[in-house]
Parts: sequence; C-alpha cells; structure tokens
Amino acid sequence: MKRILFVCHGNICRSPMAEFVMKSLVQEAGLGDNFLIESAATSAEEIGNPVYPPARRKLAEHGIGCQGKTARQMTRSDYERYDLLVGMDSRNIRNMLRICGGDPEGKISMLMDYTRRPGDVADPWYTGDFDATWRDVQEGCRGLLAHLTTH
Repeated sequence: MKRILFVCHGNICRSPMAEFVMKSLVQEAGLGDNFLIESAATSAEEIGNPVYPPARRKLAEHGIGCQGKTARQMTRSDYERYDLLVGMDSRNIRNMLRICGGDPEGKISMLMDYTRRPGDVADPWYTGDFDATWRDVQEGCRGLLAHLTTH
C-alpha cells in the first residue's frame, strides 16, 4: 500500500483538495485499496476547521465530497508513517523539512513536480482563484498517479 500525505499551510484549501482529488482518481482507476491518502498543515492556525467553503464547493462541482475532513498539523512521526509527503509550494517544503528534521529517505516532493510545469500550486487563500488551484491540483494528482503506477 502506498501512503501519501498532501501538505499545505493550513490544510483547508490546497492539500485537502489534493487529498480528495487523488482519492477520486485512484477509485476511478480501481486502485483504491492500494492507497492511503490524507492531508495535513504545516501550521497550527486552522487545526480542527473544516475544508474552506470555496474549496468544498469547487470539489463538489466535480462530484467530489470531503465530508468530515478537518485540518490537522503535520508531525515528525508523519515522515515514518507515509511513503510520500507532497507539498503544495516551496514554503511548505521548507516547513516540512523543518518539521521532519530533513528528508533522508527522499520522501518529500512538490505536487507540481509531477507535471510539465514544476512550481507552486496556486494558493487560492491569497488569489481567490479556486479555478486555477483546481487545475493545478488536478494536473498534479494525475501526474503523481501516472508516476506511481509506472515506477
């Protein structure tokens, strides 16, 4: 079983979007039993809060639910628990490395690294553009799934 943790700053927009998009993609591919997919935050700011309403609506537009998800903070022990820890932007990666005390096993990556356009996933918290975030998350998750099923 491949265990994946998606990570962003607050765990209310980008990382839960990635979590539920990836869950949907693996189900569609008939691979649901092969994956454990979750998400977390690098900060404590939103702990216990549900997925941000515009992110929830964007997922729902595509038939994807996220009921029951509440924000949690990433911990050092997550490094041992997951096979891949996937950050949404370079600031997340810096914080993930700090929380984990480095990346000796090469488990930490950025979602857009699995696409033809490496870089940050658009942050809708600042831009309000959930369409751009949806496109990035969708493309990144499709690329990640392709990577995982061919390697």
